This record gives sequence, C-alpha cells and structure tokens, in this order.
Amino acid sequence: MDTIYALASARGKAGVAVIRVSGPDAHDAVRQLCGGVPAARVSSVRPVRDADGALIDQALVLVFDEGHSFTGEAVAEFHLHGSPAIVVAVQRRLSDIGLRLADPGEFTRRALVNERLDLAEVEGLGDLIEAETEAQRVQAMRVFSGALGAKVESWRVRLIRAAALLEATIDFADEEVPEDVTPEVGSLLAGVRAELDTEAAGAKVAERVRDGFEVAIVGPANAGKSTLLNRLAGREAAITSEIAGTTRDVIEVRMDLRGLPVTVLDTAGLRDSDDVVETLGIELARKRAGQADLRVFLLASREEQPLLPVEADDIVLTGKADAQDGDVSGKTGQGVDALVDRIAGILEKRASGVGVAIRERHRVALKEAIGFIDLAGQELRYGIERSELAAEALRRGIAALDALVGRVDVEHILDEIFASFCLGK
Repeated sequence: MDTIYALASARGKAGVAVIRVSGPDAHDAVRQLCGGVPAARVSSVRPVRDADGALIDQALVLVFDEGHSFTGEAVAEFHLHGSPAIVVAVQRRLSDIGLRLADPGEFTRRALVNERLDLAEVEGLGDLIEAETEAQRVQAMRVFSGALGAKVESWRVRLIRAAALLEATIDFADEEVPEDVTPEVGSLLAGVRAELDTEAAGAKVAERVRDGFEVAIVGPANAGKSTLLNRLAGREAAITSEIAGTTRDVIEVRMDLRGLPVTVLDTAGLRDSDDVVETLGIELARKRAGQADLRVFLLASREEQPLLPVEADDIVLTGKADAQDGDVSGKTGQGVDALVDRIAGILEKRASGVGVAIRERHRVALKEAIGFIDLAGQELRYGIERSELAAEALRRGIAALDALVGRVDVEHILDEIFASFCLGK
C-alpha cells in the first residue's frame, strides 16, 4: 500500500496540530524529517526539517510498529505547533519524499482491511465523531467498542451449531443417527430469533437517537405555538404576531434535551383558510406532524379539541397561560419546564429500549436473518428429510449477519460510509 498522511486535528490555528502518517514508509518519513526515529510508543521531541535542513518546527513525535497501531500498519504522528504555515510546510515535505495525501476515511478503511475494526465498529466511530449529545456519544461508543460484533458472533456460533447438527443428519442419512437433533436445533433457532427480534425492534429508536427525535408543536392558529418554540429555543427562532396565520412554513430548532438530540417543529396553525400559501403551509403542517415522533397539541382553550388524531404519548395542553386558564405560556415561561421534563421523559423511555443495531442497514440485515431462520424452521417441520434445505437457509441467515460486520463482500456500501469521514480519519 501507499504510505499516506493527513492532518488529523481540526484545520486553522490551534495550540497543537497533529499530522498522521500510515504505511510501510511511515518510520522512514520520520527519519528523513527528524534525523532519527524514537522508540515505538515513546514520544520524543524532535526537530522537523525541510529538504535543505532548515528547521520547520520542534514537534512531539510518536511512532507505532506494524500490528500495534489504529490502522494495523506502521504509523507516525507529528504533534506540531498549530500554525497553518507549519502544517502546510510539513505536508509539503511529506509529499516531496513520496507520500500521498489520504482520502477521506482512508485511515479507518485501512483499519477495516487489516481487521483492526469490523464494519459496525467503523460506523460507530463515524457516529462518535459526529456525536453532539450525551445519548449519541454513549450509543456510538457502545457500537465502536464492538458490542454489535460480539452479539453477531454469539448468534453466528449458535446458528453454525444448528447447521452442523442438520448437516450431520445429511451425512449419516443412510445410517443410524444416535439421537434426534430437532429439539436442540429448534431451541437454538428460537433463542437466536428472539434476540434478533429484540435488536431489530430497537434499531428504529436507535436511529432516532443517532439522527434526532422530532417533536411537533401542533394546534390552531394564534394559540402561541411560535412563542413557545422561541421560549424552548432561547432565541427568536420564529416570527410571532397577534395576526393568525403568521407561520406559513415548518420552522425547525435543534436542541439537546437531557442528552437526547431533539428537533422541535413549529407548524402552521390548523384552520380553514382561503389563502393559497397558508393552505400549503397547513397541509405541510399536517404531514410533518404525522411523521414526528411526538406531538405537543397546543390548544386555544380547554374546551377546544385537537384537529388531528392524538396518539399514545402525545401531549395535549392549553396555551397562553399568562392570559387565561392554561397549562403553558411561551411568553412568561409558565409550565415550560414541566413540558420539557414530560417530553424528555417520554423520549428517554423510548430510548431505553435501544440496542446496538443503530442503522437502517443493520435493521434490514437482522430482518433478513430472521426470515432465513423462519424458513429453516418451516423446513424442519416437514421432517428430518428436509434437513438439507433447512441447513442452506441457515447458511444464508449466517451470511446476512456476517454482512453486519463486514465478513462478506460489502464493497458497495463502503464508499457511502467513508464519504462522511474527514481526511485525518
């Protein structure tokens, strides 16, 4: 492989800038720039010089031997003073001695190729880098730490055991088989299937933790929805007015709610209108409210009824508590803390069932594996003479699980995964 380099820290002025080098010539690059190589995994302050021997910077240099680095290759890191000019000069020097600038995610891709990470761990690392809230960090770290890979291995072992038992009956079809393997196979399949069901059910919520929950504020025109949104956001995110129908579009505000990523939607007031633009806004409001994870119905009075179906966990409140007998007021803040606590409680309860399958790709693979396990069970119900078909279904189920962690060909999804990585990863 080529030896690659990239800035692993953020661009711009900083206290420290880190340039990472990985590949067979990584240590030689240190030798050429610094005149010598420190002992592996022992940092050392070294002068970094250009081709003419002029000093570029004094850097903390750290090297890792092949097999003992993030990528699995020989690796070197230059911890430089965070001047953009220094970074450019060192990168130019590395290019001049024959190294190549890394592609986005190439360090992590090499870690995958060298089996330092599995595919799920790579996705977990990508999510960890992007994490904005505590719930996202915890979830990403769990996946990055190999939790999904460990579960997949447990499922594989049991399915391989079941397939082996079935194949034994095929091999000894013309002889006396010492015992009926069907009960053990059935028990193995039932156990794995139950765990896959649980994991697949949690994948949808896990994806919401990763991408963010949506909470829609819904209600009639001039009920105080935009004022409430502004209070929740802590800024003037939406225009407020006593004139009904001011909000025409869906206004979105992203926030961290007790560690959970939440996007609060302010929607157009629901009412009959002759205004073409307002009518479009109302239709959009209905659509987005239906798609949201949770709806807060803000009504103009206690006698009023919601104009959309109220689903489980939806919150129904009366607004403008500063001017009437209501539950919440965006203007004064009355009831807002209680509303935030209630929203957070509902979403935290949903997030508590999250597993380690956190992407739609994971859920699809789990469902595919469940389908093949069900097919194997159906074949077994026809009798032991269908063992060969049942064993083949299990092999295909194992392959579906292998795709979760990249044990089988997943080249078609790698480019999509690594496209979101920065150059230094």
